[in-house]
Amino acid sequence: MSNTQDLLRQTGRWKRWEIPLWLLALASPLLLTSHALIINEIAIVALFALSLDLILGYTGIVSLGHAAFFGMGAYSAALFAKLVMPDPLVGLAVGIACATVLGALCSATILRGTDLTRLMVTLGVALILGELANKLDWLTGGADGLQGVVIGPLLGQFEFDLYGRVAAWYSLTVLAVVFVISRRFVNSPFGATLKAIRDNRLRAMAIGIAVNSRMALAYTVAAALAGAAGALLAQTTGFASLDVFEFHRSADVMLILVVGGVGWLYGGVTGAIVFKLMQDAISSITPQYWTFWIGLFLVVLVLVGRERLIRPWTWFGKGKTGAAP
Repeated sequence: MSNTQDLLRQTGRWKRWEIPLWLLALASPLLLTSHALIINEIAIVALFALSLDLILGYTGIVSLGHAAFFGMGAYSAALFAKLVMPDPLVGLAVGIACATVLGALCSATILRGTDLTRLMVTLGVALILGELANKLDWLTGGADGLQGVVIGPLLGQFEFDLYGRVAAWYSLTVLAVVFVISRRFVNSPFGATLKAIRDNRLRAMAIGIAVNSRMALAYTVAAALAGAAGALLAQTTGFASLDVFEFHRSADVMLILVVGGVGWLYGGVTGAIVFKLMQDAISSITPQYWTFWIGLFLVVLVLVGRERLIRPWTWFGKGKTGAAP
């Protein structure tokens, strides 16, 4: 047991380059003022990807309906700001709480069946919530979206500006805090049991791990983080629409993890940076066909492999070409 704890402690230890990297990220809205809006988008998408990685990369739960929790967080925070009070931190807490409750309720749906069953059930939850948001137009605004959302100043001091600097700092700070918590979570003994469930569920049950309760808890925590990402989107844009429940939200975050790698917390962050920058750059050149080029990039990534893709001089060597790790 002590050896296992020492290994977990060593794995969770911060590397020398990580602290300067996060400090640079937090300073990026000041260093890249004209790009603060896309920095804010990257931070939100990275948080969303990190939430999915907790269940996909660390627990082995495949989900195509993660947008359900993202949308729940977005609408909860937006409605709270419009109907109750505009404080962003309280609204963020409300969005997280609502997504957590939804995740706890939906966690029962992923305990039975195969991966294909889970895919369909999770997708169905997102479709149901999207349709409810559309039908309850008196509350959500329906297809027109929830308008008139006004978010108060952050900490009572910092107004959200049109350039997105305050929004970028806000989202980056939340991402950093969640990253630290998630790091402790996955490098704890509980996180080790999640990896055991991912690798072999039957063997994990055989050695006495409470598989169902751990899967349910991991799913609920991931839902809470996805709700935080949705709440940040609604607060920093002042708007919530049916788009937050759409299938492409879940699909995009899955692609982001393909790009960045699963089972690695920095995978979601790295994938979000690459995906959003490519989307922004390619769509500015060819707005109609940007999805084609991103799809081509993903095909090359899978065929060549992530490690070899960033080292093109190895493409034509004797190394074995395989799927991205």
